[in-house]
Amino acid sequence: MSRIKKAFENGKAFIPFLTGGDPDIATTEKLIHVMEENGADLIEIGVPFSDPIAEGVVIQAADERALKGGVTTDDLFAMVKRVRETTQIPLVFMTYYNPVFSYGNDKFLANCKDCGIDGIIIPDLPFEESDEIRGTCSEYGIDLINMIAPTSEERIEKIAKSAEGFLYCVSSLGVTGVRETITTNVAAMIEKVRKYSDIPCAIGFGISNTKQAAEMAAVSDGVIVGSAIVRIIAEHGKDSAGSVGEYVKSMKEAANA
Repeated sequence: MSRIKKAFENGKAFIPFLTGGDPDIATTEKLIHVMEENGADLIEIGVPFSDPIAEGVVIQAADERALKGGVTTDDLFAMVKRVRETTQIPLVFMTYYNPVFSYGNDKFLANCKDCGIDGIIIPDLPFEESDEIRGTCSEYGIDLINMIAPTSEERIEKIAKSAEGFLYCVSSLGVTGVRETITTNVAAMIEKVRKYSDIPCAIGFGISNTKQAAEMAAVSDGVIVGSAIVRIIAEHGKDSAGSVGEYVKSMKEAANA
């Protein structure tokens, strides 16, 4: 059984996101352990990129801080390898395609396997253009996590049938960021998925508080939170472990209320 599948065996999964290297690699490494200790079931690690088109201002700023601090993709691989010495929590890279392409698909995914990454999410790679890297992911045993959005409509069948690990369900149109309300009928979107696949469905984009976590978990298999956590890290920097831990614990409890 893959580690990602196990993430959905402990009730509704809570999946926090953090930007690798923000504010530095040591803090990222520490926060991964803190998140796990406080109930995270799977953790997304953002690979910093200079032009993160799917991200709102909070994560854009985190990418800028990490890049300005000198973090590299190799630093992230080395950090994950250290983390793997003490934990088996599922870890997924969220990355734009340019860093993967520049590194080389084969080399990037070989390093993912070597360090212990379980899957990758590439938000700017259209599903219809993903066959090549999907094949390389399969070769190295890395799940390529598909995404669906409220606009996917007739594409949902194809995307769901080829999904691996879990399906990332985008709750709102636009970029990432905290939203006061989520108005998309996410339940209907997941209902369409269920016609074609029993893959776990986790909802992300816009979720920031316990009420939203409970509402989204009620119609899915898990919730994903990024900007709200990255904002805590931006506020507290290297001293953010306590605040992040408390937040993760409260969101995991809310998702399973």
